[in-house]
Amino acid sequence: MAVVDYDKLDLSVPVQAIDIKSQFGSNVIHEHLNLQLRAGEILGVVGGSGSGKSVLLNTLLGLKLPEAGVVKIFGRNRQNLSKEDLRAFETRVGVLFQGGALFSSLNVRENIMVPLRKHTDLPVPLMRELADMKLNMVGLPPKAATLFPSDLSGGMQKRAGLARALALDPQMLFLDEPTAGLDPVGADAFDDLILELRDALDLTVFMVTHDLDTLFKTCDRVAVLIDKHIAIAEPLDKVVKYDHPWVAEYFGGPRSRAAGNKEQN
Repeated sequence: MAVVDYDKLDLSVPVQAIDIKSQFGSNVIHEHLNLQLRAGEILGVVGGSGSGKSVLLNTLLGLKLPEAGVVKIFGRNRQNLSKEDLRAFETRVGVLFQGGALFSSLNVRENIMVPLRKHTDLPVPLMRELADMKLNMVGLPPKAATLFPSDLSGGMQKRAGLARALALDPQMLFLDEPTAGLDPVGADAFDDLILELRDALDLTVFMVTHDLDTLFKTCDRVAVLIDKHIAIAEPLDKVVKYDHPWVAEYFGGPRSRAAGNKEQN
């Protein structure tokens, strides 16, 4: 099977989920779920606890295979791609899991070098230089390179995890609750960083979050995962008007109004 030339594909829809069904045993998480991630956008995904937001992220990344339906990568069925194609796709994707998911036995520089070691044959000195560049890109000081995850604050761990996600200069970022556990100031700074990186690097961002401030500040569209499927995926001004009890409760509360007012001021 020939390796896909990504430069010749339609890149307007990098990832698409079509009629996805996900389940664990008899517990059905998703059914008839459809969603498109459009190039250059920041797409936020919200839903109640246990609705399967992280399961959806893992399904799109290929970490979990759906029981039914199709995940398309640049218009091609993931299941029809060769190992070489999938490896090429991996280099176009950066992932920030909850808490940063840094390797505790490696310092920050070594953590950032992990994707470089896996996917490139670059000399180690160049890898170190690239890792330090990514540190600077996410706003961490040079001295952070030799620190271990246990030496970092929560905000620094998130930034270090983001630096690792950017190690291979990806086209897409997948973020799982990127501001969870951060204080309001740190979360706001992280939101600014995501916007700056999206604009500077022309990134496409898929972000699972429950942070209302993040939704209002960063997202071009918001997808609502309820009743086992995506009920709506539109700009936030349309989503807040969607007729569903969960949407009304989530976006109609005082925190949502405060977040909306904050962005308008």
